[in-house]
Amino acid sequence: MPPGVNEFGQAEGLEAAGWPEFGSEERMLERLREGDDAAYEALLERFQGPVYQLVYRLVDDPNEAGDVVQDVFLKVFRGVSGFRGQSSLKTWIYRIAVNEAHNRRRWFHRHRKAEIVLDGDSGVTNRIELVSDRGRTPYDWTLNGEMRTAIEEALEGLNPVFRSAVILRDLEELSYEEIADILDVSIGTVKSRILRGREALRRALMDKLEPARGLALSPQTASD
Repeated sequence: MPPGVNEFGQAEGLEAAGWPEFGSEERMLERLREGDDAAYEALLERFQGPVYQLVYRLVDDPNEAGDVVQDVFLKVFRGVSGFRGQSSLKTWIYRIAVNEAHNRRRWFHRHRKAEIVLDGDSGVTNRIELVSDRGRTPYDWTLNGEMRTAIEEALEGLNPVFRSAVILRDLEELSYEEIADILDVSIGTVKSRILRGREALRRALMDKLEPARGLALSPQTASD
């Protein structure tokens, strides 16, 4: 299980844990700007697992997610000298991750949509191996395979704008303030996107599953 991720694939107390080995986040940032290897290793240990989970949920491909995560941390390491702490370190990293994931999805649909996979079942094997190394999501524990597949397909079909908001709120369990900072929009816009995304997800799932299967499909308000 990756550091900072619980058994449901959700980030655990990334900010509450602080940086005891450095004294404070400000000192941690200073060490990063100085090129300190221990600071870089600590940053990766804290955020690599949670960032992978977030990116994977946004791009829905383990190989692509791995590449995106590498790009995210390259940008973090190259850009840390210009980071002035206007937001938390976690929020800044998540903002980069969301932007990189969106860029990769756009590239993928533009350049690889028509490609045919010729590797047989190897892709399935690789996906299982990679995802198992990143910790389980709530779906692995609470839903059967058919329901999980339906939810993944429904998320994949959402408008990326709504998809990001729903994932950050309902899977990453971030606050509205954090999501607004990551997406660079107002809190009102965040709530609107979450509400519309949840409703679109509900409609998509209604087409795939009978409500009697035990999955709560009633729409939630943006205050949840």
